[in-house]
Amino acid sequence: MDTLTRLEATIAQRRSASPDSSYVAKLNAKGLPKICEKVGEEATEAVIAALSGSDADLTGEAADLIFHLIVLLNAKGIPLADVLSELDRREGVSGLDEKAARNPE
Repeated sequence: MDTLTRLEATIAQRRSASPDSSYVAKLNAKGLPKICEKVGEEATEAVIAALSGSDADLTGEAADLIFHLIVLLNAKGIPLADVLSELDRREGVSGLDEKAARNPE
């Protein structure tokens, strides 16, 4: 988790930098819709890489997706620790049971 924690701290720090000197600041300056667009774009690229690319392609796209997801979480004020806590909460729970609990029919 050290890598993700360091990345989250770097993203938080760069958010307030000049958009001329920081990709994170530039992305945040464009607003939440642009950040969400980037997350969607990176998710699509990861799927394409999984289906038709190499392992290295998927690895790179997964890194891009995680990076942009952390940018989005930061923009929304959601600490990565909250996401990790939610994953911990779900550990050992069947995915089918967990989904049913969220969407009772």
